[in-house]
Amino acid sequence: MKKYIGYIVVLVILAGIFIIPGAKDKLQETFFPIATIEKAVHVAPEDYDIDLKGINTASTNLKNFKDKPLFLNFWGTWCPPCRKEWPSIQKLYDGRKDHVDFVLIAMNDQEDAVRKFLKENNYNVPVYIAQSPISEKILPKVFPTTFLLDKNGRIIIKEDAATNWDAESVHQFIDNIIK
Repeated sequence: MKKYIGYIVVLVILAGIFIIPGAKDKLQETFFPIATIEKAVHVAPEDYDIDLKGINTASTNLKNFKDKPLFLNFWGTWCPPCRKEWPSIQKLYDGRKDHVDFVLIAMNDQEDAVRKFLKENNYNVPVYIAQSPISEKILPKVFPTTFLLDKNGRIIIKEDAATNWDAESVHQFIDNIIK
């Protein structure tokens, strides 16, 4: 008897998922957030308008990276977690720079400190210092903060912590967004 009650409960739950409007979507968002990529936040064209002073590359504006896949990282030499993730960012850059643009923006930092950090560690990922205000939509609240955007400006990944950016899952995301 208990066995049948268990089956009935499961059937009622499944029926509810398919009958109650929005139940399936809510469960999908809760347990499978990647499936909601089509609802991803977009970075608007005006959010790209940030003048960037190049530290180890030419100065530019972030809007020059619009319509391209973009790895956008906010960091600081003063931030231990930021420094910790740098080796994996360099490896990702070395392997994917032909497919994804990389923009690393040093925040609350002195140009000399950034140059010294890059030189001491032999890092050559393009680094900039923002020369104009950053949109609230992408302005970080914590460091490091990294966005992986597709060519349409959709935020595919947003990570607010140090991460291994050379992981296979990141490479798979990049493979999917450059198709």
